[in-house]
Amino acid sequence: MRPFKIGVLGCGMIAEKAHLPLLSATPGLQLEAIYDIHFARALAMQKKFNVPKAFATEEEFWAADIDAVVICTPAPIHMHNVKHAARHGKHVLCEKPLAMNETDIEKMIAIMNDAKLMFFAGFNYRFSQSSVDIRRLIHANAIGEVRALRLVYIWHLHGKYHLDTQGNKIDSPLYVGRMMEGGPLVDCGVHQIDLARWWLGSEVQWQRGIGVWVDDYEAPDHMYLHMGHESGAHTMVEVSFTYSTTAKDVRSHFQYEIIGTDGILRYNREEHTFELRNSHGTQWLPYYPEKNFAGLFTEFAKALATGEPGHMPTGMDGLIATRIARIATEQAMRDRDQSSQEHHSTKAMATNVRMQAVEAELEYR
Repeated sequence: MRPFKIGVLGCGMIAEKAHLPLLSATPGLQLEAIYDIHFARALAMQKKFNVPKAFATEEEFWAADIDAVVICTPAPIHMHNVKHAARHGKHVLCEKPLAMNETDIEKMIAIMNDAKLMFFAGFNYRFSQSSVDIRRLIHANAIGEVRALRLVYIWHLHGKYHLDTQGNKIDSPLYVGRMMEGGPLVDCGVHQIDLARWWLGSEVQWQRGIGVWVDDYEAPDHMYLHMGHESGAHTMVEVSFTYSTTAKDVRSHFQYEIIGTDGILRYNREEHTFELRNSHGTQWLPYYPEKNFAGLFTEFAKALATGEPGHMPTGMDGLIATRIARIATEQAMRDRDQSSQEHHSTKAMATNVRMQAVEAELEYR
C-alpha cells in the first residue's frame, strides 16, 4: 500500500522542531506539501526538510494531492483550517488547543463527522513509553486503587523577553501569544488533563481552577487545577509559564506522581527517573522523554490505514481537555480579587471565605 500523503499547515516553531522532521521519517506517511502565510518561511522549511511542494497560496495547498493535513497554525485559525479540510476531503491532525472556545470545537467535530473524516488532537504525551507504562501499570493494579494524581509542568516558555541589538527588552511573541490564547493551562495543561483521563479510563466530574498572577495578563500565568474523577480519584495539575522566566539561568520542573492504595508511581524529567514503589519493593523502570511525536505519527499512520482511531486522541478528547482547562481558567479569573499594592497575586476571595468560616463557627456554637 502506498504511503499516505500529508500536508502541513503552518511552518512555525512546533512544525520545524517536531512535525516536519518526524513526519518525513514515519513509515506509512509521506510529507508532500507545506503552506505558511509567509511564503519565504515555507520555502525555507521546504529546503530544510526536502518537502516536494511548498505553496504560496492556501488555495494551491488544498488543491494538492494529499490525503490528510497536520494543522500547526495559531489556535484562532484552526476552525478556518478544519472547514477547508472537510470541504476538500482531508483527514486532520490538529495541534492543541483545538480552538479558542468549546463552541468552535464542537462545530469542528460536527463538520468532520458530517464529512466522514477523522479528526485528531495532537496530544503526543500519550505516546511516551513511560506514559504507556504508567497506563499499563495502573490497569494492572501495580499500586492498588489509584486515589490521587499530581502532575506538575512548570517552566519558563523559553523566556519572557528577547534583547534587541541595543540591549532593550522586547516581549517574546511566543509568550504574549500563548498568554493571549488562554495561558498555561489551556496551552500545556491540556496534556496533563488528557493523560489523567487516559491513564485512569475515568471521566472528570468536576474541576476547580486557582490562578496566580505573577504577570499582568487577563489569564493567570501560574495555575492549579483540581479534578474529581468518576472513579473517585483526584487529580491536581500545576502548570506555569512564569517559573524562572526572567531568570538569567532558567530551569523547569516536570513530574508525574500517581498515588494508590498499595504504592506510588513517580516520574521526574529533571532526574531522568521513573520508579514503582509498592508493598513488594521498589522497581526502577526505564525512563523515556515525556514527549513522543514519532509515536503520535506512527499511530496516526495506523489510523489512516485502518480507519479506526486506536489510541489516537480524538477531537472529543481535545474538546474535553480544552473545556476543562478553559472552565478552570475562567473560574480562576472570576475569583481573582482586586489587586492591592500588598497582594498583587491574591485570587480566591479570601474575605468571603473568612466570613463563611465565621458564620459556620457561630452556627455551630
